[in-house]
Amino acid sequence: MPAPKLLTLPPAITESWDWQLHAACRDADAATFFHPDNERGEARTDRVRAAKRICQSCPVRTQCLRHALEAGERHGIWGGFSEEERRVLVRPSNTAPHSLEPCPVAVSPRSARVSATPGRSVSA
Repeated sequence: MPAPKLLTLPPAITESWDWQLHAACRDADAATFFHPDNERGEARTDRVRAAKRICQSCPVRTQCLRHALEAGERHGIWGGFSEEERRVLVRPSNTAPHSLEPCPVAVSPRSARVSATPGRSVSA
């Protein structure tokens, strides 16, 4: 039986990842950015709002979002954008280009549903 081939990966390029050292979320609980199974309603809204609040002041928010889009991250808050908001950014469309500014989280008082509303600021 021939010896198994070993996969050799190229060495990490630290310049590609050094931005993470400056991330505002570096010491935050990862659970703030990734939802547990079946999280809905007010609990999800509160968690998303808390994650976006951390992202809002992050000095590497653009690099974080770029990473998420290039890597196809399907889960979590990256660069201040939720999974749904990132899907809108990468969706092919015939409309004007999308802004890379994160959408504020708007909460309907009656239903406590999350709504991404570009251009509208919502007090948290």
